[in-house]
Amino acid sequence: MPTAPQTAAPSREPIPPAEAPALPGPRGPLSAAVLDALRGAPVARLDTGSADPYGEDLQLALYCCYELHYRGFAGVADDREWDPELLGLRRALERTFLAALRRDAPGSGTDDDVDAAIAGLLVEPTDAWGVSHHLRRDGELWQLREYVALRSLYHLKEADPQALVIARLSGPAKAALVTVEHDEYGAGDPNRMHAHLFAAMMRELGLDARYGAYLDDAPAEALAEVNLMSLCGLHRGLRGALVGQFATVELTSSPGSDRLVRAIRRLGGGPAASEFYAEHVEADAVHEQLVRRGVITPLLAAEPALAADIVFGIEASSLLADRLSEVLLDRWAQGRSALRRPPPAAG
Repeated sequence: MPTAPQTAAPSREPIPPAEAPALPGPRGPLSAAVLDALRGAPVARLDTGSADPYGEDLQLALYCCYELHYRGFAGVADDREWDPELLGLRRALERTFLAALRRDAPGSGTDDDVDAAIAGLLVEPTDAWGVSHHLRRDGELWQLREYVALRSLYHLKEADPQALVIARLSGPAKAALVTVEHDEYGAGDPNRMHAHLFAAMMRELGLDARYGAYLDDAPAEALAEVNLMSLCGLHRGLRGALVGQFATVELTSSPGSDRLVRAIRRLGGGPAASEFYAEHVEADAVHEQLVRRGVITPLLAAEPALAADIVFGIEASSLLADRLSEVLLDRWAQGRSALRRPPPAAG
């Protein structure tokens, strides 16, 4: 594993008060129906089964439903979070998305060899090439900024979807997961919260660090990654899949974070720009062991039937990450923005 770079001094930027983002624009009939319902209209009855499960319309509709469980939206009443008709529409959207994931994730639902799935995460192929490889060697500043803008959909609420599963675990698995989450939330220091470090990096790169600022601009592939986390976190029956998703992130993060630190430095970024990824080089090397031995091992000892779900979480997470990587690299190879609307140039 690469040597971890020196972690920068703690960021002490003021932490702004939490603000709900504005509602995005619709991308089709499903997202239009959800957005209209959030504004108070009756929930429309629509056919969700024929929708593209990975498409812009369904993924935005799902994202907006899930966001009610996080910050919500400006001007949307909090009680819409538990509106029965809106929950019914969300469930129909989830079924379409989940069915596609179970169809497309390799071995989904039949493979219960967790050790083999984890072994596949621990060894990076010598010919591996993804977004962090590209940014490390050939990437341009505008591409780095686009990547960070897209990743803000998750990292500005980092660890929140995974926190939803805490109450669904018990014993050693719960204790170990809480230990990892404690680090994600700054180990008691709000200035070390990973979401805060990410926002500081965004400001350093000339990006809008407000929560949800790039929702309107993010393609479906970026929304789907976050939607998978919310889907698994909000359903007790998918708790094993959420653990698999979390394991995928924690077990693969350190090498990629190291490449991104080097990319930022190559492109002229200072400590405030690289601090977030430098933190993950070190932290996730420790979290890898905690998740494997502290969460997964005792969880399977207590609930061996969750093995197939854990594998599904790993496979589905990898599938969606690969889809996003392909879109980014393809668009960039053409000299095009990967966002629906590219961010303004850095000042």
